[in-house]
Amino acid sequence: MKIAFQMDPISGVDINADSSFRLAEEAQARGHELFYYAPDDLAFEAGRVTAIGHDMTIQRVAEKPAILGERRKVDLGEYDVVWLRQDPPFDMHYITTTHLLDMLPDSTLVTNDPFWVRNYPEKLLVLKFPELTPPTAIARNLDTIKAFRDEHGDVILKPLYGNGGAGVFKLARDDRNLTSLFELFTGFSREPLIVQKFLPDVSAGDKRVILVDGECVGAINRVPAAGETRSNMHVGGRPEKVELTDRDREICAAIGPLLKEKGQIFVGIDVIGRYLTEINVTSPTGIQELERFDGINVAGKIWEAIEARKG
Repeated sequence: MKIAFQMDPISGVDINADSSFRLAEEAQARGHELFYYAPDDLAFEAGRVTAIGHDMTIQRVAEKPAILGERRKVDLGEYDVVWLRQDPPFDMHYITTTHLLDMLPDSTLVTNDPFWVRNYPEKLLVLKFPELTPPTAIARNLDTIKAFRDEHGDVILKPLYGNGGAGVFKLARDDRNLTSLFELFTGFSREPLIVQKFLPDVSAGDKRVILVDGECVGAINRVPAAGETRSNMHVGGRPEKVELTDRDREICAAIGPLLKEKGQIFVGIDVIGRYLTEINVTSPTGIQELERFDGINVAGKIWEAIEARKG
């Protein structure tokens, strides 16, 4: 198949951690042809969705993870699969790329399905499953956020469309910084904030559970660094081997059918203790760590799911 990757600069990836790199590596091993382009180089022109980028050969070399061909323009409608893999923030630029990819013909499989990536961003899709999630509020009104903290005690406050642990704060019931943080966030962004009841179980780790085409395939644990509340690997969280629990499987069974129906082939959910906190569909990570810990070729499973959909 002809495969195009819409992603952040390939030259900067960590070959031992980046999931997009591993997906491309596995595709190449299966004999597929690879093309790479940046989101800024996606366009709609006279009825065609085009991209300017490079034919790509992946290599597991830290200093040069990909050998790129001459820069050229392609019609993405001639490709079998287009991967939507750039990292958030989930802003209007990101949203616009999902609209453009929506215009590709049905013969091109875009994964994850951009229509539902746009409508089910990480911190909003969980709201469909209140029985699985901690108490949560989304608001841009300070009184609403204060009332939530008064009711639930210690809370986590973060930008609704942030990623990688950026801008995440733990606020105790008596913390006096809430108003200042609210003013800071709302001063540079028109987006609401999300506030959740703090889960002390995070000290034991924030589990990343990976689903492929709606089916749970495994998990890794991400343990916060000393003195940190955030467990994201971007901010020093330590990945470690972990077993799936009955509760993890219960959560996956509840959300899996919807993910499969909506074309979300590669999804990473976050579980703290018994609670689902996020459903990551934009650019989930964790497959290389799972492969090292458990020997599960998640990239292979993902390509099997894609190849099955392509017939």
